[in-house]
Amino acid sequence: MNCDLLQSVFIRRGYQVFSATSGREGLELFKTHRPRVTLLDLRMPEMDGLTVLKEIRALDPGAAVIILGGGATEVQENKARELRVTDFLRKGLSLDVLVGAVNQAAWQPWKPQPATLTLRPVQPGSDEGESILVVDDEPLVRDLLVQFLSLRGYRVRGANGRAEALAMIAESQPHLILLDLLMPVISGVELLQELRHRDYPGGVIVMTASQNEELLEEAWALEPQEVLTKPIDLDRLLVVVQLVLVCREG
Repeated sequence: MNCDLLQSVFIRRGYQVFSATSGREGLELFKTHRPRVTLLDLRMPEMDGLTVLKEIRALDPGAAVIILGGGATEVQENKARELRVTDFLRKGLSLDVLVGAVNQAAWQPWKPQPATLTLRPVQPGSDEGESILVVDDEPLVRDLLVQFLSLRGYRVRGANGRAEALAMIAESQPHLILLDLLMPVISGVELLQELRHRDYPGGVIVMTASQNEELLEEAWALEPQEVLTKPIDLDRLLVVVQLVLVCREG
């Protein structure tokens, strides 16, 4: 999911993007395309981010590499810096920080090589459309979902939790809410209960990584239009969003 969302975000900003979901696949793409910037997850099966970084350094000592170090230890971060990582971004970063780090790395002095990435103009998406509120306490997932749906013509905002979500709803009621079920302080179920108590008229799609049947039954009892399991299947999400909004109009 993160690969697909990041690809949408950076294509929107004019980059050509290649994506891989494993270290070995990513290394093969690096050998073939020699990208201007590489975004590298620290934790991956078979070949972790530090191992991939070592291999990249052997191929190109000056390549720009940014590691996304969710749950990283200080030892891992220090090891990455020893391998001259361009930037090391810990879990909880905002999308703006990530985009800024990529832009900065992309414009650092660099000697072009064959088969490198090239920029291409992309038309901005429309600001018009149905309104959606994404409520999720994970900043990267929240921001990426906002970007993903914005690129498809929806007017999308993101909220970190109950207080921020209710303030945004009071300011302007969205047609649809994407609601994370597991959040600190107040859960998605509790927030949905409050929305039902306030007679919120829009649609609600619940997102969850939980397999707790009791919790899921509690969520379904509050009559959301759909419950989607994380990691989110983006094709399914888009279809469900479209169906919910069409049914709302009907």
